[in-house]
Parts: sequence; structure tokens; C-alpha cells
Amino acid sequence: MIISEKTIEVRYAETDQMGIVHHSNYIVWMELGRTQLIKDLGFSYAEMEKDGILAPVLDVKVSYKKPVTYGDIAVIKTWIDSYDGFKVIYGYDIVDEKGELAVTGFTSHVCVKKESFRPIRLKKMFPDWHEAYENAKKKQQPEDD
Repeated sequence: MIISEKTIEVRYAETDQMGIVHHSNYIVWMELGRTQLIKDLGFSYAEMEKDGILAPVLDVKVSYKKPVTYGDIAVIKTWIDSYDGFKVIYGYDIVDEKGELAVTGFTSHVCVKKESFRPIRLKKMFPDWHEAYENAKKKQQPEDD
């Protein structure tokens, strides 16, 4: 299974008055994880944008399990949970430095033309990207515990 990892050292500015990472920062971290996964697959979201294509977020689901605090190290684990050629759903686990699960989440996206926001299919405009997602998806079978 392809799982990308991005390590974050929790900065003071990311925390609330209690010293706990503010919930909004986990969504930013998911973006960092998603960008890392795309890079690990050999692509660049910035290059896609230069070609006039955006990938807006359609939906976000976040479940908080335990707090991450100032000074902690967090690891964002990101994978392709599902992909149908049109919509991609990324999955995320954020763990603390002990490897304990702090946050789980999912974001769903479609690619659109920047000027019109009309959806596009990756297969047509970015066939290599489509193939990489198809291959990564095939490797995403649930593991037996």
C-alpha cells in the first residue's frame, strides 16, 4: 500500500490557548500530506495549476482522537482512499511521535478548469497522473489485522 508521510513539528502559532493544536490546522496539515503524496507519485499540483487545472475540495471529514500539543512531532500519513477517474478521496491519519492516532480524515476533490470551473477527467488531460492514481488505488486493499 502506498502511504506518503509528512512530518510536522508543532509550532506555537498552530496551538490554541490550551497549547493544543487548533482544529483548523489539521486541514492545513492534510493539504501538506496530500501535496507530499502527489509529489511521491511523481507529480506536482503546482504544475497542474500552471496548466489551468485546479482540484477544489468538495468535502472534508475530520475525526479527533487525541490532542497534539506545542512542541510535539506529528506525522501525516496520506493515501488514495478511492478514485473513479473523476473524483479522488484522500485518506489521512495523523499520529503523534509515539505513533498514537490523533486524527483521522478524508477529503474529496475533482479537477476543474480554472477559467470555467467545469470538471475534467484526469485520464484525458493527465493520462500519466490518472494511471498513477489507478495503480495506487489498486494497491489500497484493506490489510487484515
